[in-house]
Amino acid sequence: MKKIISVIGARPQFIKAAPIEVAIAEHKSLKHYSVHTGQHYDPNMSDIFFNELGLETPHINLNVGSGTHASQTAQILLALDPVLDEINPDLLIVYGDTNSTLAATLCAVKKHIPVAHIEAGLRSFNRAMPEEINRVLTDHASTLLYAPTQVAIDNLKQEGIENAEISGDVMLDMILLAKGKLNMDAIVKDFYYVTIHRPYNTDNPARMLSILNALNSLKHRVIFSVHPRTMNLLQAEYKMNLGVFGNIEFIEPQGYFENLKYLTTSEAIITDSGGMQKEAYFLKKQCVTVRSETEWIETLANNCNQLVWETPSDILKALNVTPGNFIENIYGKGDAAKNIVASIYKYLYAD
Repeated sequence: MKKIISVIGARPQFIKAAPIEVAIAEHKSLKHYSVHTGQHYDPNMSDIFFNELGLETPHINLNVGSGTHASQTAQILLALDPVLDEINPDLLIVYGDTNSTLAATLCAVKKHIPVAHIEAGLRSFNRAMPEEINRVLTDHASTLLYAPTQVAIDNLKQEGIENAEISGDVMLDMILLAKGKLNMDAIVKDFYYVTIHRPYNTDNPARMLSILNALNSLKHRVIFSVHPRTMNLLQAEYKMNLGVFGNIEFIEPQGYFENLKYLTTSEAIITDSGGMQKEAYFLKKQCVTVRSETEWIETLANNCNQLVWETPSDILKALNVTPGNFIENIYGKGDAAKNIVASIYKYLYAD
């Protein structure tokens, strides 16, 4: 029996891991272990996803928590090292572009453990983003690379990586699995759904205030799902009186199914999250991304997703643009996890 470890640590990774876990379970000759780094440790950002998505309780939680990029990456390396010695896996799976992704990759390759990178080949071409550094380094250290789109494949080829496979997107798998389980009771009408959490938006109080003022001026009510770090900045650091933003309802981070319900029933999504851009596209929802660039450039076609950066008040202008057609199957057909696990199985049992 071949042993596989999945390393997860942040909300998007919990979502991506769920369909992979389901697909691995169909192969009796594969033994799967889940290791949670603890990068997201707030119950609303972590535990609730395991409960709602039906993920295995992690076999090991490294309990790393928050910190600087250097300290968080270093702590994961130190904590994961003896775990890999104990389990001695045949393959390690990493997801996306977080510090957990890079740290786990480095730890594994130093021990000559092959790494499979799910969501390989994404590029924003903004090296000021820590996630961009994590993506590039992980791709160049991985043995198996699973790219969600042809654009991602092309990005890797430009960097000399020729062995990537196009797999489709596992987050589409998850949406298709979840849509039938949504409880659509008490649906709020006529609202925009918002998540803003990236440091280049939140760590500048003047910029954050301009974003809130822009949201407060929109024609529909705004429901803002606030990351714990962002809420701490708004209240503890910036001393903002959130009550003055009468058009904005500030809510806690939502579990996967509640979040999906808000996405499904909203008029449009306003975000700086990579995953939310894709989910909006899958659901054929207009999206405004408060960033200067996106790694999900396919979503920009036909104004389905629009970038707003220099002037946050342009959010209103972007929302007034009617999106064109959403391109079918650009992120696969919802069978990415099955494709990926079949490829991993073939690799592990090649002999």
